[in-house]
Amino acid sequence: MDEHPAITDPRALRALAHPIRLALLEALGVLGTATATRCAEVIGESVASCSFHLRTLAEYGFIERAPSHTREKPWRLAKPVQSIASTAETTPMGNALAEVFLEKEFARLRAWRGRMESEPEEWKNASLVLGATLWMTPTELSEFREFLRSMVMGYLDRVEKAELRPEGARPVRLFMASSAEHYPEPADDAATQA
Repeated sequence: MDEHPAITDPRALRALAHPIRLALLEALGVLGTATATRCAEVIGESVASCSFHLRTLAEYGFIERAPSHTREKPWRLAKPVQSIASTAETTPMGNALAEVFLEKEFARLRAWRGRMESEPEEWKNASLVLGATLWMTPTELSEFREFLRSMVMGYLDRVEKAELRPEGARPVRLFMASSAEHYPEPADDAATQA
């Protein structure tokens, strides 16, 4: 059975397709557990707004209450990985979510590029922006995707277990995407000579 089943409920996708909710999921991924107050500090929104959006995320099973020995009521991710099923029912909401997600990722990359000069040399040298056009079959691309996914999964336990984070580690955002390109076929020589 798939350890990270794809989201198939269009209503759940609609719940995710909101910049504040994506920011909250990311904050919980970095912080491990956090109250609405702490989330508000991290993402720069009001506590009331964060409380509302956290409850919405919980309603669709993206987050859950974390155990607490105090009066505070922290939240945590219910699952460390989310993926979207591509079906006729999920496509419209999946597309809306993808647009919000891409805007957030591009803004993050622009912000990183803007502050990169103030970062330590080791972090500047370790970062990457890469583009490549390769010739691949769908099977090869799927295998490549699974290879990259397995590499990411190798570091996932550090999200929930701070004691596994090496000294000097800090949150690093990875954004990976692929797109099958379409180039027009060359014009027929006989047609171009006529």
